[in-house]
Amino acid sequence: MKKHPLVQLCLLAVIFIAPASTPRAAAEPRSLFDRQNIAALWIVPYDAKKRGPEERAQMLRELGLTKLAYDWRAEHVPTFNAEIEAMQQHGIEITAWWYPSHKPEILDAIKRHGIHPQLWVCGSRAITVTNYAERIEAEAARIRPIAEDAAALGCKVGLYNHREPWFEEQDHQIAIIERLRRDGMTNVGIVFNFHHWRGSLAEFPALFKRIQPYLLAVNLNGMKADTTQYPGVRFIGSDESELAMIRVVEASGWRGPVGVIHERGHLDAAEGIKGNLQGLEWVQKELRQPGSGGPKPQEPAPAAKVPPKSTVPSPKSGPKTSK
Repeated sequence: MKKHPLVQLCLLAVIFIAPASTPRAAAEPRSLFDRQNIAALWIVPYDAKKRGPEERAQMLRELGLTKLAYDWRAEHVPTFNAEIEAMQQHGIEITAWWYPSHKPEILDAIKRHGIHPQLWVCGSRAITVTNYAERIEAEAARIRPIAEDAAALGCKVGLYNHREPWFEEQDHQIAIIERLRRDGMTNVGIVFNFHHWRGSLAEFPALFKRIQPYLLAVNLNGMKADTTQYPGVRFIGSDESELAMIRVVEASGWRGPVGVIHERGHLDAAEGIKGNLQGLEWVQKELRQPGSGGPKPQEPAPAAKVPPKSTVPSPKSGPKTSK
């Protein structure tokens, strides 16, 4: 029996359309170290060139970066709005905002421009209780109003391991987060900074596995062979232990934002970030094939200290006399 022309047309449509509707092969996961996944950290107060918002945004674009974790000092408060506007104009996302204490100007700027950065909160030296349970309650009480403010703006709060040793312990941070979750606060997580970590390298894989469900961001740094020592800010790839730590992070499957740190007041922020990006390229080569990265990156020498001017008159010139 001859099929109706309309039926034949429908069958042809099925034949040609069906292949396009079949499931595609799973997309390759985004690289953890893709430039689009890298955020520049601590380039605002630490910049020998003292760039303003527009110059800073242009610098990031020239470096191929599209993310900024915004650090600030009192003199930068009047330029919060200009900073956001400059970044938006150049396609730079402010992924995080340093939030050491309640600052209405930050919340106002975030709301006005409709951005959603993580608020990075560090430890408080004002909390001195030593009992573990009481300390968790006190820290949760401190973080709770910040988390509530952040939630109202569609933002998350990152517990940033810095400033106070007790707060720098990731298991303590997990306990604080779990306490807040019992109150329904689900927008609090962990920001893990290599350069503020003092743990054992042998224990790092197990630690990272514990914090991974809570992890919002990882900030990389050069790390000494003895990771229990504070390394200071160092180029990625310039020390002994960060390669092994980065291997753990990369192999975990975690694919959140990664930060590279400048924080050198004597150095041009562009040079500081560029040195870290070059170090990260070295690390990637070593991860793919050990020994293929070539010479290790070198941390620049610290700025020479200028001796203070002497107030003692030169013996050659003698004391000055008034005319």
